Amino acid sequence: MASPVTPPRGMRDFLPRDKARREHALGIIRAVYSDFGFDEIETPVVEDYARLHSGLGGDNEKLAFNVLKRGLTPEDAVSAAESGSLDSLADLGLRFDLTVPLARFYATHRAELPPVFRAVQIAPVWRAERPQKGRYRQFMQCDIDIIGEAGPLAEIELISATSAALTALGLIGCRVRINDRRLLTGMLDAFGFVPAEHPGVLITVDKLDKIGTAGVLAELRERNVTAEAVNRLEEFFARPTPDDQLFGEAQIRSQLPAGVDDTVIAELATIGTAVTQADSTPLVFDPFLVRGMGYYTGPIFEIEHPELGYSLGGGGRYDGMIGRFLGQNVPATGFSIGFERIVDLLELAEDAGTDSLVLVYEQDVAPATLVALKSELIAAGKRVRLEKRVKNLKALLDRVTAEGFSAFAFVTPATASAADLELKPLG
Repeated sequence: MASPVTPPRGMRDFLPRDKARREHALGIIRAVYSDFGFDEIETPVVEDYARLHSGLGGDNEKLAFNVLKRGLTPEDAVSAAESGSLDSLADLGLRFDLTVPLARFYATHRAELPPVFRAVQIAPVWRAERPQKGRYRQFMQCDIDIIGEAGPLAEIELISATSAALTALGLIGCRVRINDRRLLTGMLDAFGFVPAEHPGVLITVDKLDKIGTAGVLAELRERNVTAEAVNRLEEFFARPTPDDQLFGEAQIRSQLPAGVDDTVIAELATIGTAVTQADSTPLVFDPFLVRGMGYYTGPIFEIEHPELGYSLGGGGRYDGMIGRFLGQNVPATGFSIGFERIVDLLELAEDAGTDSLVLVYEQDVAPATLVALKSELIAAGKRVRLEKRVKNLKALLDRVTAEGFSAFAFVTPATASAADLELKPLG
């Protein structure tokens, strides 16, 4: 039986047309982020095992691909298995996101970076996911982060830049849902949940979009958390919600129980006012937006589209992470575009114009002539493909049209220079 020739599960090959679409989208994203003053960096695909499993990555740490130490013997594996310490067999791991590597990068190079550092990272990451539609073991992440800015200006810049990238990609109709982890904690306290119950309650509340209010209440009661707190949450769910979507302090406060922090409300209102004035993607305050990463310490946000049942990206403030490497806290906020989900939605118009052409040559044309013609056209700014003329010319022209070429010309032994070519449009 022949060996399988498909990629490993959860990983993909990309044909030239697919690769071109992806690179076209990435080029747009890079250009927008550059215009907004972000600088691109690159980090290794592997990090130390201990760093990847230090509690910074939440549940993603369980999905890390680990790299075995070099020189291990079968006896080492048996000993590790008997002692229950299989983790001791690995010293490196593939990165499962770009945030942990960024924190390490900043701790390494802080003296060489500006006081407020605006970073772009666009690179693949790896997770040992269970492969399914839209969920892969290798995928691209597009992150922007601002390190060193403690105020809401960081969130304003991130949301504005991400909104501009979505607009440039032609993805319309998106909104940004926003909340704050401090408001979530304040809400749970106001309802009467004790601090030890907060993590489990937030896991359930995070399912609100999928199971609805009735499902959330039922699951909380199954968890045996404070019954009176669940009753207060039920009353809160039954409140009338405001029709006014204008983002301001009054609109935010109307969706929260009494007793939450007014300072945090004011910060969110500042973000909303500034982003709205920049004519950015609309913001919507969502008091039950959770985002599962445990390292978030302040504002959190997600991109939503009304026709989709999943987010297209998200992020938030993680002021405590870099301090784990430096021994002192450094403010940090990040926003990640869900590139794999977004690129499948796009209808990118890749118009190559007359700069992309195919030279269809006769079999008896000298190779030196073809090379000279191609070099002349490339020097003039053209993209050129050489194709031998075949009997089924239509099939050839259909194929190169699908590959993005916009014109073709026949090359015969009499063709002396590019001036002799008669360009004909494709498509």
